[in-house]
This record gives sequence, C-alpha cells and structure tokens, in this order.
Amino acid sequence: MNRRLLILTAGFGEGHNAAARALAQTWDEREGEGAAVVADPFAEAHPASNTFLRWAYLGAINRLPWAWRALYGWMDRSRLLPRLLGRLPGDTQSMIRLLERHRPLAVVSTFPGHNFTLREIGRRGGAVPPRFTVVTDSISLNSLWWTGDSAAWFVPNEDSAAVLRTAGVDRGRIDVTGFPVPPVFARLGGTVAPPALSGGNRPRILVMIHSGRRGAEGTARLLLRELGWDLTFAVGRDEGLRRRLTALAADRTGVTVLGWTREIPRLLLTHHVVVSKAGGATTQEALAAGCPMIVSQIVPGQEEGNYELLRRHGIGTLATEPTALVAALREAFARDGEGWAQWRAGVAGLRRPHAAAEILDRVEARVRGEQDVVGAAR
Repeated sequence: MNRRLLILTAGFGEGHNAAARALAQTWDEREGEGAAVVADPFAEAHPASNTFLRWAYLGAINRLPWAWRALYGWMDRSRLLPRLLGRLPGDTQSMIRLLERHRPLAVVSTFPGHNFTLREIGRRGGAVPPRFTVVTDSISLNSLWWTGDSAAWFVPNEDSAAVLRTAGVDRGRIDVTGFPVPPVFARLGGTVAPPALSGGNRPRILVMIHSGRRGAEGTARLLLRELGWDLTFAVGRDEGLRRRLTALAADRTGVTVLGWTREIPRLLLTHHVVVSKAGGATTQEALAAGCPMIVSQIVPGQEEGNYELLRRHGIGTLATEPTALVAALREAFARDGEGWAQWRAGVAGLRRPHAAAEILDRVEARVRGEQDVVGAAR
C-alpha cells in the first residue's frame, strides 16, 4: 500500500504552514523521509497572484485591520465564495497533478479552501482519496472550515469542537486532538522547564516580534528598564531590527536578541511567559509548551478566537500597549509569581504536545475503516 500522505497548506497565516510542517515531520519520522508531501496548490498554480495576495494580507492585518475584519466577515457569510473556490481552473489542475503524481493514502488539509477543490474533482468523477481537515483556528471559526466537507475534522480544543457541532457538523466526524506541533515539544517537555520563581530566580520573558513591528523598539525600551527580568527577543528575519535591539540592550545583562531561529520550542519550554500576537501557531505552540501568553496584537477574525481561548481558561492576558504589558508582567510575577502560577495551571488542560501523532493515528484508523467497508462490499 502507498504510505504517502499529501498535506495541503496555504501562505495566508503561519498557522496553516506550521501545522502542515509538524504533521509532515511526524509522518516522516514514522514512515521514512519523504513519505509526507507538503504542497500549496494555489501557490503552484498562481505564483504571482499568490505572492501579491500574501503581501496584501500582511498589509491588511497590520495596517488596515478594519478592512480585514470586513473581508473576513464576508468570507464567513458568502455563498458565492465556496462555489468559486471549487472551480478555479488553475487550482483544479494543480490538485489533479498532485493526486496523480503521489497517489496518497489520504489528503490532510490545514487550509479550508482546498476542500472545495477536492470536492469538485470528486463530483466530476475524479479519484479523490479520503480527505481530512486540521482546523488551525480556535472558536472564531470561519464557515469555510466546514462547508467544504471532510471525512473528519481535527480541532485544537473542545471550545472549537462546540462551534462545529453548533454549525451542524456530524459529531462522529469531529475529533478533539489539539493543534499539531513539532515532535520536539513532546521529546523535550519532560526534560526542560523554566526555573521556579519561589527560589528568587529571575522571570524569563520571551518576546516574539512578528510582521506587525510598529512600536517594537518602544516596547523593548520599557522592558529593558525592568532589571529583575531576563529577556529574550526573537525578531525573525528582520536583521535591521535585530541590530537595533542589540544596541539598545548593550549595557543590560540577561538579554538575548535573536534573528531567525529553530529554537522556538526550547525557548517556549524554558521561559515563564511569551509576549506575542495571537497567531494560531504561536498560541498553540505556547500551550503545548505550558507557557502562558500575553497577547500584544490580535488580527480581527481568526485571531480573536485564539485570544478568547486564553481568556476563557485564565491563561495570560491582553496588553496591546507597552505600559499595559509591563504592568501585566509586574503583577504576574509579584508575590513569588502568584499570578503566573495561576496562568500556568490554566494551561494544563489545553496542553497537547502529542497532537500531531494523535491526528495521524486517527487518519490511519479512519482510512482503514473505509478500506474495510469497501473490502466487505466486494
């Protein structure tokens, strides 16, 4: 039997790509290098348009959030968009080529738009293997996640499963698995942790700066004045910002400024708090690491649910202004970290570092079930 798995993603939000990479790494470790194929059919079919739309998406969420909110709401309500998504000629041909080239055991999509294309191919008589959806958002789910249909939906938490059930999705096809994170979270989770605050250890704060960088230097200046904290800034590929923050911290001990790094899992596991926008990947990786989160930015629509998840479970807080951020951290670490300990306790019920393996186990079980049904019919 072909053990290849086709994992579909898209470049509109890092959560889709992060989930796809985690699933692929887990499947490759199980089946051998190259057993998982990660693809973005839209990017393959329309490279120039994809680049422009990604640029426009980042510009909207960081500079025109009101416009993105309106567009996100339209996508949620639209009856036209689902029909269009399944009938774009370039997408359809790109998807057919992927299916014919790899003949996968199953298709797992971390982006809802691809389900419409797969459904249309099936309606036209094309061979489509069992297809599954990994939901990368929480609570504020766009209807596109379920209107494209799927053999099963794997959701990050019970709060999101309730949204699907309310929308009328068959309960038997909803699995609460957690968000797929890289296997390193499970491997390191029992071996590393932040130091206990009750022993006088300095709080460790991880500040992750994403595409919305306005105000990053002002925030850093205020944090650097708090001499009792160890700070790690992760600025991604912005080399200019890395140099400026390094200069600001030159006379301050206990500060690390990082550019792009593969060490985010270890950093989340060894820091007391992460400060970040409420992106799907970052929020879920923080939960997998047991690291409470202070949200510094919320993209309207999909990220509102990520923060709402934290709020409902008493994990971290919202602080979009530098002074509010400092005040929240001071309160969390006061009285030997009493507030932080409450946040940490709230994480426990949502911490699922083995989610990727669990999702793949359930994909295999459901595929076997379908094959058994077909075999019995013959």
